[in-house]
Amino acid sequence: MSRSIKTLLVANRGEIAVRIMRTCRDLGIRTVAVYSDSDSNALHVCKADEAYRLPGSKVSETYLDQARILEIAREASVDAIHPGYGFLSENASFAEAVSSAGLTFVGPPAGSISLLGDKTAARTLARELGIPTIPGSPAAHKEEHEALSFAMDAGFPVILKAAAGGGGKGMRIVKSDSEFVRAFKLAASEAHNAFGDSRVYVEKYLAAPHHVEIQILADQEGNAIWLGERDCSVQRRHQKIIEESPSPFIEEDLRKEMGEVAVRLIKAAGYVNAGTVEFLVDHDRNYFFLEVNTRLQVEHPVTEIVTGLDLVREQLSIAGGNTLSLRQNQVQFRGHAIECRVYAEDSYNDFFPSTGILETYREPSGPRVRVDSGAQPGDRVEIHYDPLLAKLVTWGSTRDEAIRTMRRALTEYAVGGVHTTIPFCHYLLGHESFIEGEQTTQLINKEFMSRYMMSNIGSADDQIAVAVSAVLLFERSNSELKGFGGALANGSRWRTRRLDTYR
Repeated sequence: MSRSIKTLLVANRGEIAVRIMRTCRDLGIRTVAVYSDSDSNALHVCKADEAYRLPGSKVSETYLDQARILEIAREASVDAIHPGYGFLSENASFAEAVSSAGLTFVGPPAGSISLLGDKTAARTLARELGIPTIPGSPAAHKEEHEALSFAMDAGFPVILKAAAGGGGKGMRIVKSDSEFVRAFKLAASEAHNAFGDSRVYVEKYLAAPHHVEIQILADQEGNAIWLGERDCSVQRRHQKIIEESPSPFIEEDLRKEMGEVAVRLIKAAGYVNAGTVEFLVDHDRNYFFLEVNTRLQVEHPVTEIVTGLDLVREQLSIAGGNTLSLRQNQVQFRGHAIECRVYAEDSYNDFFPSTGILETYREPSGPRVRVDSGAQPGDRVEIHYDPLLAKLVTWGSTRDEAIRTMRRALTEYAVGGVHTTIPFCHYLLGHESFIEGEQTTQLINKEFMSRYMMSNIGSADDQIAVAVSAVLLFERSNSELKGFGGALANGSRWRTRRLDTYR
C-alpha cells in the first residue's frame, strides 16, 4: 500500500544529509535535521526545514543515540526516518525501533539488515546459493583467542572486519600470529566506536584484487533489479577514495552474471530498498562475494549519473510502498562517471586526519561536473567524525573524457585551512595503472605508500621535495602543474611558496 511521506527526519550529518534533503525538496517533503554541538552551524542544519540538537559532540552521545533521535521524531511529527550511511544505517535494532514507533524506515527491514548486514550470516547465505565466497570464520568473534584459532587454521595473512558495519571501520590486515591479538583488540574497539558492536570476524586475505560492487533496488512486491557496477579498487586504509562506473576491468558477460547473482542473493534475503552487493575479483576475473551494504552507498552518485536515476527518490518511493519505477530491461547505461572523495586528510603524512577551520572553500563547476558537499567556508573540521568533506563527480561519453574532466575540476577546487586529498586524487588519475584501468586495492600501497610516504623522511623540506617530486613524476606539462598549484598547497601559504621553487 502506498504511503505518502510528508516529513522526513535525516538521522545523519554532512554531505549525505544535504544530498537527501535536496531530493526531498524536489519532492515537496519537509525535512528535519539533527545535529551535535559541533555541527550547530553545519550546512545540513541550514538546508533543513527544522533542526534539533543532539547534546554533545562524541558519536556515541549524538548520532548513535537511538532514543534521542526517536524522541525528536515524535516531537517533530515526522512520517519517516532516513539513516543515510554510517552511524545507524545498518543497525537492525534501530530499524526495528523506527517501525515499532509507527514510522517508515527508509531502508531494508530489520530482518534483512540482521541477515545481510552481518557479514558471517551473509556469507553463509551466499554459500547456500552457490555463490563463490572467500574462506572466513563461520561466526563473528568477541574473544581474540577464538578468532586466532581460525586464523591459524586458515593461514596468514588474514583480514579482520567489523561484523556489523563497513566503510573500512574495524578492519585490519594481519600477517602473522604475533600481530593478531593487538590487531584484534584495535579492530574490536574501532568497530564498537563506529557501530556500537565490537564483534569481529576473520577472513582469508586476498592479495591485490579488484573491488567491484553491484547496485541493487528491490520493492515490497518482490521485484528487484541491478543498476550496473562500480569499481572501488582505489583505496587507502581499506576505505575508498576513487570510484567509477562502469568498471574498466569488467567485461559485459561478467557484468551481467554478477548483476544476476546480486539480485538472486537479495531476493533470497527478502531484501527491500537500495543496497549494494560487493565482490572481489582476481586477476583472472574470478569473482568472490564479499559483503552486502544494507544502505545507500557513499559512491551512489556515479550510478545515478550513468543511469539517469535519483537513488534517494527511488528509496523514498519504495519506502512509501510503491513498486519499482522500471524493470531490468528498461535500465540503460550512458557514458562513464568517476567520483573522487575529498577528505580532510594529509595524503603526504599517512592520510592523517586534518582538523581546523575551512578558511577557504570553493567548489569546481562547469560541464559534466557534480559536487555533493556538506562543507562551507568557516566550518570547523573536527576529529569526532569521518573526515569526508565532499564528493566530486564527473561524467564523460568515454572513460578518458571523464578522467580529463575530473583532472580539470580538481585543479579548480580550492580548500584552505586544512589539508585534503585533492592533490593526491589528481596524482592517482595520472598514474599509468589507473589510466589503463588496471588498478587494484593495492595500488596506493604498492605505487605510492612505499615510495613517497612522508613518515619515513626526516626534515620538513625533504618531505616537501619528495611530495612535489611524486606529483611531477606524473605531471608532463608545467602549465598544467601551475594551474594545480592552489590545490597542491591545500590552503597553506608556506607550502605554496615552497612549491613555487620546484616549478
